[in-house]
Amino acid sequence: MDDAEVGEYRRLATRDGLTLSEWVRQKLRLAAREAPSGGVDRKLAAIRAAARHDFPTADIDQMLREIESGYES
Repeated sequence: MDDAEVGEYRRLATRDGLTLSEWVRQKLRLAAREAPSGGVDRKLAAIRAAARHDFPTADIDQMLREIESGYES
C-alpha cells in the first residue's frame, strides 16, 4: 500500500474511534464472515439432500392460526 492509501485507512479508523490495526482486524473479520463458504458442488449436494426429506406440514393458514393462538395463552 502506498502512503496515501494508509493515510485514508488511518482517517477512517480515527473516524470510528479505533486504532488502524483494530480497524483492519475488524474489516478482515467482516470480510471473512461474508466470504462464500464451500464450493458450489457442496451447496448443491446440501440442497439435494434436504429436498429428499418429506416432512408433514399443515396448511399455512392453519399454522398461522396456531402460532397466533400461542401468543394469546
